[in-house]
Amino acid sequence: MGDLLTLVAKRLGYGLLTLLVVSILIFFAVELLPGDTAQAILGQSATPDTVAALREELGLNQPAYIRYFDWLFGAIRGDLGVSAIPPHQPVISVIGPRFTHTLFLAAYAAVIAVPVAISLGVIVALLRNTVFDRVANVLTLTSISSPEFFLGYILILIFAVKIPIFPALATVPTDVSFGELLYRTFLPALTLVLVVTAHMMRMTRAAIINLLASPYIEMARLKGVPPWKVIVKHALPNAWAPIINVVALNLAYLVTGVVLVEVVFVYPGVGQLLVDAVSKRNFPVVQAVSLIFAATFILLNLAADVGSILTNPRLRHPK
Repeated sequence: MGDLLTLVAKRLGYGLLTLLVVSILIFFAVELLPGDTAQAILGQSATPDTVAALREELGLNQPAYIRYFDWLFGAIRGDLGVSAIPPHQPVISVIGPRFTHTLFLAAYAAVIAVPVAISLGVIVALLRNTVFDRVANVLTLTSISSPEFFLGYILILIFAVKIPIFPALATVPTDVSFGELLYRTFLPALTLVLVVTAHMMRMTRAAIINLLASPYIEMARLKGVPPWKVIVKHALPNAWAPIINVVALNLAYLVTGVVLVEVVFVYPGVGQLLVDAVSKRNFPVVQAVSLIFAATFILLNLAADVGSILTNPRLRHPK
């Protein structure tokens, strides 16, 4: 247990160091953008005095490194700054409701995608080199190769235009019931499911097939153990480490890679907020959302490492 805690502490330290480097890249990449932020926010008709007042209000007159440390220490305290767009709300209050919507959409897609992908991966491993296996490979490659926005538009065309079953826009009123919320967000969730299911299914299939060549699997077969029991009882438990890794990476994608999907379906999540903030040069929101995405990705990678160690005795007790 002590070795595991030490390893987790090391990975967490590496994650914090990575997040620090990413925060530097995020802040100074925004600084390198051309143009005056205050002028871009106010427009070309703004007077020099108005622009100067806004620059003073946003702290743009200070050197970049001072503003970076102010922003970093504020982020550590939970203060991500103030939105550059009137009425200048705190960034955390702007992001909070949107991030909740994004987490809901990611959880909705994950609840469908994870069990479906693992089940299909086990089935195609059992039926490898059959017609079903070939068809599944073609479909998953097609899904992986198709951009998210393309899949989204195809689903809108089929299920909102040709067969009007679901709404094309995933609007979320404040007083909507849970069932209505699931109905309104089904198409964006299905788009994410089609993308991540393909990755997880192929990884599960590859992990299972790789283990089927192991000596203990051959011994189980020689003893007359049924094929499904060989996979479920013997192969699958030892394949959890790579499967957990790919599941965690795809969960990170569900949270951080939803920008295009939210834009296509006009879903009020943090991805849509990021696009709006970029178009309006609302850089405090852009920096905060990018930092939250990076922290989420690093945290889920840490969870994947810990999960792999817990499910693999060879990693828990290295020689």
